[in-house]
Amino acid sequence: MSWIDWLTWVLKALLGNRRRSLLTLTGIAIGIAAVAMLTSVGEGLRLYMLNSFTQFGTRIIAVTPGKVSTQGIPGMLKSIKPLTIDDAESLRELPYVEQVVPLMGGAGRIEADERARDSEIYGVGHEAAKAWKFRVALGRFLPPDDPQSPRAYAVLGHKMKQELFGYRNPLGEIVRVGEMRFRVIGVMESKGQFLGLDLDDVIYIPTHLAMQLFNRESLMEIDLVFSERSNSAEMSRRISERLLALHGREDFTLFTQEDMLSSLDKVLDILTLAIAGLGGVSLFIGGVGVLTIMTISLGERTSEIGLLCALGCTRARILSLFLGEAVALATIGGLAGLSLVVLLVVVLQWFIPGLPLALNVSYLFAALVLSSVIGLVAGITPALRASRRDPIEALRDE
Repeated sequence: MSWIDWLTWVLKALLGNRRRSLLTLTGIAIGIAAVAMLTSVGEGLRLYMLNSFTQFGTRIIAVTPGKVSTQGIPGMLKSIKPLTIDDAESLRELPYVEQVVPLMGGAGRIEADERARDSEIYGVGHEAAKAWKFRVALGRFLPPDDPQSPRAYAVLGHKMKQELFGYRNPLGEIVRVGEMRFRVIGVMESKGQFLGLDLDDVIYIPTHLAMQLFNRESLMEIDLVFSERSNSAEMSRRISERLLALHGREDFTLFTQEDMLSSLDKVLDILTLAIAGLGGVSLFIGGVGVLTIMTISLGERTSEIGLLCALGCTRARILSLFLGEAVALATIGGLAGLSLVVLLVVVLQWFIPGLPLALNVSYLFAALVLSSVIGLVAGITPALRASRRDPIEALRDE
């Protein structure tokens, strides 16, 4: 039997009972579609999270107070010496440092005229906008004042400006933050959300005044952006040496953007695989459908098997015919399921651009291969039984 005859036989066997083949294809297609769709969700979430972190740049190192010997929440252990604005200014002197941002944050009440809003308050240095790649839409950002005695200026997030001043120009207006008064000198462009935090619903004030407002002695964090002429490892070593000289001991923790992205990528890869595993349940059910259909087909085609054997068809060839039918059913069903998912993702991204969905070609190919393997495994038992039938008994049974 030539390969053309083999293929013709398989196709005719599939078309011989269209309803049965269609039901089997549907089961496999649903399973593959579930796997592909769930992996698309996982891949979309992975890309969304990575893009959220990289929007602040990739050459950034965060210094937090407190030494964390293992991976965990920074600052869990009390620092012997607080992380101060003077520490930030000292780090600014290191080679290849481009921007340094001493950070203090918290929630509080912001008032302007008759309007008030409870939201996030960030105490930052004058280089925060440049370091974090934020843009000013109106006015300017905080000026480079003396970090220990800055002027009481404030910059509003895009949404904060809308809530407090509507369509009025807020430049020069006074806002009250807690018990302090600040003059508005700028409004930021819309930035959207980052890990659930609305970056537009915030107010930026000088770090020193924020520390006074929240009655804190230590900074929450110091963000340091370095030149492309250096690297994370070298800059981490320089930062550690400088802070060790200032503090006398390692009572701080460094987090590089590369470390955070690498850890995040690993976690999200595991999440994607876990989500795909849930979809695999549907695919398993489709495989059971293939096994059932092939078993039923075996009982209905006893005479056909006997005739093939009587005509000299070997057991290996009969085995390949039945296996080919099972694999073809599963593969065609897999292609149908993948086509459905690709169409669905394209349509959803067209109508809902912000939805975190992304197609990963490697995952789609793996899903297609998996569907073929499912068909192969499900068809082995019926195919073996068909190849072992005695031709005389098969014809007699018929």
